Amino acid sequence: MLAFTRPDDFLATPIPLTPEHRLILIAPDGRSLLPPGPEGWPRLGDVPAKAVAEAPISLGHWQGAAYAVAHSTSGFAPDAGAISLRQLAAAGDEETSGLAGYAVQLLEFHQTHRFCGRCGTPTEALGREHARRCPACGLTVYPRVAPAIMALIWRGEGPEREFLLARGPRHTPGMFSVVAGFVEPSETLEDCCHREVREELGVTIRSPQYRMSQPWPLPHSLMVAFSAEYVAGDIVPQPGEIEEARWFRADQLPPIPGSISCAHHLIQAGVREALDDLLPKRS
Repeated sequence: MLAFTRPDDFLATPIPLTPEHRLILIAPDGRSLLPPGPEGWPRLGDVPAKAVAEAPISLGHWQGAAYAVAHSTSGFAPDAGAISLRQLAAAGDEETSGLAGYAVQLLEFHQTHRFCGRCGTPTEALGREHARRCPACGLTVYPRVAPAIMALIWRGEGPEREFLLARGPRHTPGMFSVVAGFVEPSETLEDCCHREVREELGVTIRSPQYRMSQPWPLPHSLMVAFSAEYVAGDIVPQPGEIEEARWFRADQLPPIPGSISCAHHLIQAGVREALDDLLPKRS
């Protein structure tokens, strides 16, 4: 289970709020939250009303408890123990980070869709599902999910296997990762792989193979990971997007993204496959 993945048995059906709902409290800027304590997130009935900026949003059920999310009225005090979503995921509790990531995305959706995009009328939350409807024109909107691909490009076999990794201006200095980009309207995931690789690196690939996916609530992406074989072309980094791109042997990788990222697991899976080719085959 990857970080930010909602637990499999979570029931995402909102129910009327009660004092027993477990409240996930998010800072006004959405950048930090209060992590759960030893007994989980606090009961809504135990949270002072003045600490909550607006009516909490009911999220659903998990393991016998109902959950809700809301913004705090102000930033958290330095000694409150607030952390970022990334820090929560890095702590290693995938289910907790999955719940928090889901909560942040739902809160962002309700906050940014308070008015109808068609006629400007204030929208209303639907009680039976996570959606908002305009009472004037009937437009119904649902939480946004922006699909994005990432592609691990490889060439060679066995000990000669290499991976084409790149780093952009927003990466940690010295860190390399896979190519990634958002899917455009009327584009398949595979076509997006070909386009992004061609645009960002100037090379061509063949046969993108699906590997894994991961929700990425920063703010509302779904990362879909592929591997693809290099075909041809010299590396030409796209200005403004790629600062450097190089081929790396499977046993000589540079620093790569941390384990909370799908990119980390995609690269490691490619390395394992390459190194497995070096092992004696059983008859």
